[in-house]
Amino acid sequence: MDCTIGIDVSTTGVKSILVSQDGGVLADSLVEYSFSSPKPGWAEQDPVEWYKATLESLKNLSQKSRSLMGNVVAIGITGQMHGSVFLDKDNKVIRPALLWNDQRTFKECTEIETKVDKSKLLEEVANPALTGFTLPKILWLKNNEPNNFIRLRKVLLPKDYVRFKLTGVYATDVADASGTLLFDVKNRKWSDFMLNTFDLHREWLPECFESPEIAGYLMKGAADYCGLKQDTPLIAGGGDQAAGGVGNGIVEKGLVSVTIGTSGVIFVSTEKPSVESGGKLHTFCHAIPGMWHVMGVTLSAAGSMKWFAEKIGPEVSGNSTNEPGKNVYQQIDAQTAEVVPGCEGLIFLPYLTGERTPYPDPSARGVFFGLTNRHGKPHMARAVMEGVAFSLKDCMNLVSSMNINIKKVMVSGGGAKSSLWKQITADILEKDLVTLNTTEGPAFGVAILGFVGTKVYKDVPTACKSMIKEVAVTKANYDNFGIYRKLYSIYANLYPALSPLFKEL
Repeated sequence: MDCTIGIDVSTTGVKSILVSQDGGVLADSLVEYSFSSPKPGWAEQDPVEWYKATLESLKNLSQKSRSLMGNVVAIGITGQMHGSVFLDKDNKVIRPALLWNDQRTFKECTEIETKVDKSKLLEEVANPALTGFTLPKILWLKNNEPNNFIRLRKVLLPKDYVRFKLTGVYATDVADASGTLLFDVKNRKWSDFMLNTFDLHREWLPECFESPEIAGYLMKGAADYCGLKQDTPLIAGGGDQAAGGVGNGIVEKGLVSVTIGTSGVIFVSTEKPSVESGGKLHTFCHAIPGMWHVMGVTLSAAGSMKWFAEKIGPEVSGNSTNEPGKNVYQQIDAQTAEVVPGCEGLIFLPYLTGERTPYPDPSARGVFFGLTNRHGKPHMARAVMEGVAFSLKDCMNLVSSMNINIKKVMVSGGGAKSSLWKQITADILEKDLVTLNTTEGPAFGVAILGFVGTKVYKDVPTACKSMIKEVAVTKANYDNFGIYRKLYSIYANLYPALSPLFKEL
């Protein structure tokens, strides 16, 4: 049976999975790394570490399934979006990459909107200037590190740097390119207007492909190291959200995915490039040729729970928090399950790294609101879950305002492994949440694209129908709707009230 490999170059590590054409995940491998924060609001990684982790992950995968490596017909690649890899004329990395959640480019966003007003940006690139996007990062390099900017010869997105190292080809895809602020999303090509306006060279950017297209072939050195065939095709792939959309079966209009990963995402497929009037939702090309998607982003979703687990942690039982057979998140779930919906008046704003939707504000900060001496760690943990779900509701409300008919909602991401968090999210969104046969999201999505790019399946919807199965439904609990509607009305008023103080702080 034919197989593909899906690679996800994420913020926390590289995961590779081996997938059969019937949708089975035959093996997986994860190699983790960290990111640095040299200053508050900054987030950087060394691209070379991504490549090393990719090689190790593929090697591990090969060792687990050596007998199946000869059946691999294609490799798909996905990863964190928006990050900036700056290369010199010798293809050496000039400086650490600025990541999607890096907030240092506030002044550059102002510079962009001074030269191109918001309405013109929406017309040209379908999105406003946000700190996470790639163009502000290039301008930051120009404004703050001119000696490095002079050396610049190529700008690549994270997964595309790894692709270059594997294939020797400069390439990207329309979905990932959509998040650069340099891409004509409506016409699916680089924007000459934006390049000319900001005096950037077209040759700095890679060739752009539709996501299922073959964009390069595995070179001998990497193939030998990883135990794979030389010249195995690498398809163009997609940014993690579009790839995750494919992996969650969001391949026709009216289907929605809710992802509770490091960031939280509401993702909706559309048949045309629909732009939210205020530009609060992203409009990007989908990883499916001829389709687009709209997306709202909560910057710190499962990232908020990771922060809570590391900095505050579960309630201590005796002398240890180590309950047999349970990791820290399972312990938190178990201790939090007894807390009533609404956390007895405790609300959490999940703006630990600023916010994207509906408040594009790098100055926003995390807040526990309503603390009393009644509240303990379990209340705080549930408040984190509810606060993230309220932020996702902000995104879902914007989708509803665009008159998009929502037929079905799929849920995925690390946070969706918690049945409690899924139930909270279903109750706050007032939507049933469908769980699928895979939790691999983006990596699974590009594995699907690999089968399409090599003609095992004729198109993406056909592949998804064959490879993706619904396995469970979390039913929204009507009894909790009133509690959460009342609490959400308070939550929704907190950011407007605190916004001036965030900026002053």
